[in-house]
Amino acid sequence: MKVSVQAVAVWGKIAPSHSITAIMITDDQQTIVTGSQEGQICLWDLSSELKISSKEILLGHTASVTCLAKARE
Repeated sequence: MKVSVQAVAVWGKIAPSHSITAIMITDDQQTIVTGSQEGQICLWDLSSELKISSKEILLGHTASVTCLAKARE
């Protein structure tokens, strides 16, 4: 049986630096994806009122994320 565990990043009053170098919005226009100079990829929820809230941060790239692309279905 495969178990999925979601990683959670916790920081204090100051979030890690995320200098955006790439941005993409999903086809359903509910998620914004950003890549950063620090090698992170962040997922953001976009509400129908155009409010943006952080969803997930993906770590592990060793270089800047300079472009984003979505996979075909």
